Amino acid sequence: MRALVWHGKEDIRCDTVSDPEIEHPRDAIIKVTSCAICGSDLHLFHNLVPAMLPGDIMGHEAMGEVVEVGSAAKNKLKKGDRVVIPFTIQCGECDQCRRGNFSVCQRTNRKGDLGDKAFGHRTAGLFGYTHLTGGYPGGQAEYLRVPFADTTHVKVPEGIDDEKLLFLSDILPTGWQAAVQTDVQPGDTVAIWGCGPVGQMAIRSAILLGAEQVIAIDCLPERLSMAAAAGAITIDFEKESVVGRLNELTSGEGPHRCIDAVGTESHVSFGQPDTLVDRAKQMMMLENDRPHVLREMIYVCRPAGVISIIGVYLGLVDKIPMGQAMNKGLTFRMAQAHVPRWTGDLLRRIEDGQIDPSFVITHKADLSKGPEMYAKFRDKADGCIKVMLQP
Repeated sequence: MRALVWHGKEDIRCDTVSDPEIEHPRDAIIKVTSCAICGSDLHLFHNLVPAMLPGDIMGHEAMGEVVEVGSAAKNKLKKGDRVVIPFTIQCGECDQCRRGNFSVCQRTNRKGDLGDKAFGHRTAGLFGYTHLTGGYPGGQAEYLRVPFADTTHVKVPEGIDDEKLLFLSDILPTGWQAAVQTDVQPGDTVAIWGCGPVGQMAIRSAILLGAEQVIAIDCLPERLSMAAAAGAITIDFEKESVVGRLNELTSGEGPHRCIDAVGTESHVSFGQPDTLVDRAKQMMMLENDRPHVLREMIYVCRPAGVISIIGVYLGLVDKIPMGQAMNKGLTFRMAQAHVPRWTGDLLRRIEDGQIDPSFVITHKADLSKGPEMYAKFRDKADGCIKVMLQP
């Protein structure tokens, strides 16, 4: 089969690799009909996570048709079922899964010893996302083996296009969780840093959850235009003071809820000196991430407010103003998305027409064009916000 394969820093190739096979009775094999490139795939593309090996198959946003089912999964799946595959692999049986904390499933990371060393305690297995999370082949391929397939799937109906359903795999529930975990209340102002695909979903989620005012912060015109189309007030941080504008929009009190949909790779700018320091530290291997957004949120958030971190961080950050956070009484909530916790509700909202996630797709291409689409997505060229690939 064809698959997008990691060969090193900024070296993704469309290779011919072996077809996946059933390896465990709970496995299933799906024929991928659609997949996508995620912003967090760029962290691997840039080799910011030192746990990829040449030959690893990329991708954690995929859907398709079941073509083979292991004996222990036949009570939940059958050949021909149309499914979206969550990026988190969940057993459905451990203590964390029973609590709905699927992204920290205790059983699915098959290289859990690495996860224990890196994180203190292992997290769930993830598709196509380094050997710290199991080293599972990803979904940017013609076929995908789904371990724990009886619990790691979302059945979806016929008659709805892939474009509307594919993002149940990651960015729609991720953006939804970003908003939900702020505990949005009527009358609240929600500020969202980063208007990439997850940020766009968080914007629409905050509006659906009843926020009175949603403010979106970015510098790319295409992203800001998309945010404004949803009803957000936009701030271009290259042209305006984020702190000044947020204070102006909140009568000097700051937003009630702040969402970090940027994570490790904050934009580097001469207008934001801390980002230059962070970049220098990264280059000298003194820091993993560029946490400018996190610092800015802590500074501007209203006392007793909530900070929701859904952008991916990879390791160590520096100069975080914990004194400000503690004395202001801020609440922090963060996680990789617990996808199955949200998909039932979100699928109903898609069916009811409350949300159509396909709005975020700016580019479609054949899987063979994946390497060049990675470069286009990295460079934000041609107004690229979200890439959908079809094998």
